[in-house]
Amino acid sequence: MNFLTNTKPYATIFTICVSAVVYFLQTQYDFMSAAFGLNIYFLQGAYWQPLSTIFVHGGLMHLAMNMVVLFQFGTLIEAARGKLFFVLLYYVGGIATSLITYAFIYSFDMNVNVVGASGAICVIIGWIAQKDKFNRQGLVIAILLISFLPLLAGMNIAWYAHIIGFGVGWLIGKTLR
Repeated sequence: MNFLTNTKPYATIFTICVSAVVYFLQTQYDFMSAAFGLNIYFLQGAYWQPLSTIFVHGGLMHLAMNMVVLFQFGTLIEAARGKLFFVLLYYVGGIATSLITYAFIYSFDMNVNVVGASGAICVIIGWIAQKDKFNRQGLVIAILLISFLPLLAGMNIAWYAHIIGFGVGWLIGKTLR
């Protein structure tokens, strides 16, 4: 990957801004988490949820952590491959991750509301790990740590969305030469 381009990360910044606005609205309107997170309402006609769940977050720290990581990796993708590639990888990969995540939670009859950008961010990290052999091991370890350490600390996170997103990104990287 060539990271020497002088591209401004406008698509990444736009995505971060939309996430911040959605979080602000979420603090004002209680219904937003259930309406726009990924949950049982998806099968009842809330077909926007695989996309909207990427913008809804479980709290200010959740939003902040996701947006810092998104900025870090999103700017790399935009610099290396351009805005269109970032948008397609993040959003199409994020929607695919949401759909697979929904199939996972539905198959285990889990009554949860999945929120956050982590799955879509993990798509980006998975793509980078597939392409960058030098940093691959560190990225795999990072995904495992962010997926399972919070569980050990008693935090309720959608670890499966992280793993699924990483896998989706890896497969996209493997299939797109």
